[in-house]
Amino acid sequence: KDYLAGTAPEEWVSLRSRQFYEQIKVDLRTDDPAAELNPSKKSLLLQSGRTVPYDALLLATGAEPRRLALAGSDLPTVFTLRTLNDAKAIIAAARTARRAVIVGSSFIGLEAAAALRTRGLEVAVVSRDRVPLERVLGAQLGQFVQALHEKHGVRFHLTTSPRAIHTQTVELENGVVLEADFVVLGVGVRPRVALATKAGLKVDDGIVVDSHLRTSFPGVWAAGDIARYPDPRQGTSVRIEHWVLAQRQGQSVARDMLGLGERFRDVPFFWSRHYDVTLSYVGHATADDAIEVLGNIARHDATVIYRRAGRPVAVVTVGRDRLSLAIEAALERDDVDAVETLLADN
Repeated sequence: KDYLAGTAPEEWVSLRSRQFYEQIKVDLRTDDPAAELNPSKKSLLLQSGRTVPYDALLLATGAEPRRLALAGSDLPTVFTLRTLNDAKAIIAAARTARRAVIVGSSFIGLEAAAALRTRGLEVAVVSRDRVPLERVLGAQLGQFVQALHEKHGVRFHLTTSPRAIHTQTVELENGVVLEADFVVLGVGVRPRVALATKAGLKVDDGIVVDSHLRTSFPGVWAAGDIARYPDPRQGTSVRIEHWVLAQRQGQSVARDMLGLGERFRDVPFFWSRHYDVTLSYVGHATADDAIEVLGNIARHDATVIYRRAGRPVAVVTVGRDRLSLAIEAALERDDVDAVETLLADN
């Protein structure tokens, strides 16, 4: 986000350098993608034709951005934001642009909007949603985020979608035509499961794994955006697209491969920064959960609680980072009483 906004150098983007992997004797190959997995023979065929045998294999192929099936969506001025190269392309376009249109009021779309406003561009957000982020955060918090962006000059066109994208304009279904030097699509992602599907692994909107993140074939694990795993607290299977969770799942798989693993029980956590405001989200809620607001969201000092059958399943804090960390620790222990005490005291 900071790199896209121009406030952080590219050196900050990579979690590890190539030299790090060389030092720990990891053969890092970024130019020869996997083409075919044969779990019965425990081998992986690469695009170059090279075959790599394995004893244990982790699939962490992530997700890819969705694109819209409409006229102009394949123009060179239409971008998605998923990779460093995507960010570089948007930054290059922003250097000579005045106006940008963001399609989608998700976290990706709104964070891109904030970054481009930081660069001084005029930004319009187009979304089918009635309120940005309502399905994830609820109406009250979504309205707060919308107002925050509007305060910084972002214009919203809600309950509508693009009808067509042209080289300098975006035509909406409601008849409005927006000027745009370029467009960023933030309309969700789909898990990259082609390799797993072809190999015969169990797939259902993601690769189905057990509580140890093991797939339906012995010796093969899956983690990150592609993994649909059993939520130990809610009794349902979930697939969660947060990079902190992906890191923690990778660590859990590494331990399990070495025979040291336990069931994956980490509580999902992510944060989303919009200008000078950060939302910290811990747990996992759905659109059907009851919402309770403590404090004052407008003053950037609030706790939003998501309850299912009266039990807190997720909490979002604004300006209360210490509380967020304490609640995460209590949820990790399955200590609902401690969560309730923390909420009552704040």
